[in-house]
Amino acid sequence: MLKKAWKHFKTITKHKMLVMHGCFKVGLYKQGLLHDLSKYSPSEFLVGMKYYQGNRSPNNAEREDLGYSSAWLHHKGRNKHHYEYWLDYSTAIPGGFAPAKMPVRYVVEMFMDRIAASKIYNGEKYTQGDPLDYYRKGIENAVIHPETRALLEKLLVMLSEKGEEKTFAYIRKHLLHKRR
Repeated sequence: MLKKAWKHFKTITKHKMLVMHGCFKVGLYKQGLLHDLSKYSPSEFLVGMKYYQGNRSPNNAEREDLGYSSAWLHHKGRNKHHYEYWLDYSTAIPGGFAPAKMPVRYVVEMFMDRIAASKIYNGEKYTQGDPLDYYRKGIENAVIHPETRALLEKLLVMLSEKGEEKTFAYIRKHLLHKRR
């Protein structure tokens, strides 16, 4: 169990460092530093350690085992870079949910999160199109604000077609208005 704990710790730390590096490149220093700190909390870390496999999210394994992921429920409720954080009850749809538009800085962090996850799970096989491919596999029925969806898709397509350097420059100049 200690070996799995160490491997899980290394995986989440490597992921956090990749997101931090990307956030720093576009000027999101505070978000880069604070990204995914909840993964080190007992509610998330112990589950991640138990279900660690190394090639996919432990949350999916917990979900398959229990029918839900307690770690994910904890995580998405504390991290604004997940579109699920931005779901609220709808006053227009009885019993339904309505997605709120995410602030741009959190959409950018979500974008960096998808790049980092793809790099972690694809390893040396990673290509700049992987985050877009991963997104397309799981987003179809997601409850996400249309403007948030459009911006995230724009960034993922840009990454796929133009690469990190040009996409990050676009984010800095046009979305976050940061000089570098």
